[in-house]
Parts: sequence; structure tokens; C-alpha cells
Amino acid sequence: MPIVYKGRVFSVSEDRVRLPKGGEITMEAVRHPGSVVMLAMPDPDHIILVRQYRYVIDRWIWELPAGTLHGGETPEAAAVRECAEETGLLPDQVERLGTFYPSPGICDEVMTFFRATGLTPAAPGSAVQDEDEDLEPKTLALDEVRAMIRRGEIPDMKTIAGMALLRD
Repeated sequence: MPIVYKGRVFSVSEDRVRLPKGGEITMEAVRHPGSVVMLAMPDPDHIILVRQYRYVIDRWIWELPAGTLHGGETPEAAAVRECAEETGLLPDQVERLGTFYPSPGICDEVMTFFRATGLTPAAPGSAVQDEDEDLEPKTLALDEVRAMIRRGEIPDMKTIAGMALLRD
């Protein structure tokens, strides 16, 4: 599994793979430590989204707060940390809702989704955004977020998947 690129968040390996149907091929794989996605809910009818500039698509989008696991961190601990960093609110409870691979054809990233409730303001200075983040959190009614998805105003797949988890 030779690493051909090592970045701040992920690496790319070039692997020699034996295929299930026989034969071998060289394949590239994005290696990612995993991430968490928070459905931060101040009450059962509202959710917090963050507006964030995404360089790769060159636009601002509304999405669920999310972030990458740090070395040795559990998904639950990452969910609490990322919720505080991105919304300024510390959850009293995080409930695991599901775990998905967002792009299994090229990447081993696992996204773990959490409902975050019992939200209280984080201590001043305790939750600092990453240097590449410029976030604007906003509390919206669940029905409005679903309408934004239907109108194509929310193109982020993790947000659409996360909202689908609330339909139960």
C-alpha cells in the first residue's frame, strides 16, 4: 500500500489488488481517518445548519456541521468537539443514528451521524474553528430544511442523508 500523496486530512495510496473474479489491477484509494456529522437539534422541530464556503465547488452552501476524527478519537468524542467548534454549542447527549461510506468506490472514509441534543453554549475560547473554516450557524425548522433540499438549495449529500435519518 504505497502512499503516493499525504495531505493534511487524507492520503492517497496506489495498491496492487487481486480482484474477486480473478486477475490483478493497480487501484488508487483515498485513505481518510473517518468523520462525524451532527444533527444538532435545539428542539425536536429545529436543526442547526452551517453556511460554509467550499473551495472545491467554489460556492457557499448550507450543510450539517461535520468534521474529521483526530488521531485515536472516538466518533462520540469527535461529535461533541465538532458540534462545539462549528455551532458554538456543547451537546449534553449524542445519539448515534447511522454510519455510511460516502464514496466507497474511491475512499475508505466512514461518516458516523449523531443527533446532538441538550445544547448549551460552549465555554468562551473552548471551541475554535479550523483555520480553513468560515462558518455561519443558523437554526432552521426541519420543514424548511426539507423544502430547501427539494428546491435544490442544499446540494450536500451528507446533509440530505442526515435529514433522511430523521424521518423515522
